[in-house]
Amino acid sequence: MTSLTLAAVLQASILATGNETYAEAHRQNQQTGQPIVVMVGADWCPACVMMKNSVISQVRQRGILRKVAFAMVNLDQEQQLGQQLTAGGPIPQLILYRQTESGWKCQKLIGGQTVETVESFISGAVQAPNAKRPAQIPQPAPHATPASAGSNTAYRTTPGTNG
Repeated sequence: MTSLTLAAVLQASILATGNETYAEAHRQNQQTGQPIVVMVGADWCPACVMMKNSVISQVRQRGILRKVAFAMVNLDQEQQLGQQLTAGGPIPQLILYRQTESGWKCQKLIGGQTVETVESFISGAVQAPNAKRPAQIPQPAPHATPASAGSNTAYRTTPGTNG
């Protein structure tokens, strides 16, 4: 009976996190053309834990994450990928990639954020014009960002809330 209980707990844990890997988000982007949103954080970072357990959880419940290809990256578990996505910057970071006619666009929210700020950030990308069809999105190398979007990166931070 104990192994059955453990299996149920593990399954619930997987369903609760959504098993949202960067590779799965990229695959979803290729299939649907949806923007990619990646939350990069770490277990030791209080702002990251708050973002993951409270803000992202509420955003998920409100349904906005169904409109994007979403992934969670734990910097401690996927250090190389996390460093590439954050460019070595502070955490938490919420990174949004979307394909446009002129190439990949990247925007970042750095630091702890409110539910409303995250929803507005994601909604702006979902409603943005010029999205390309999924067949035109390049395949990134494993553990790489979708494309070099550095010159098109916009940063928004909330002072005093970085982890």
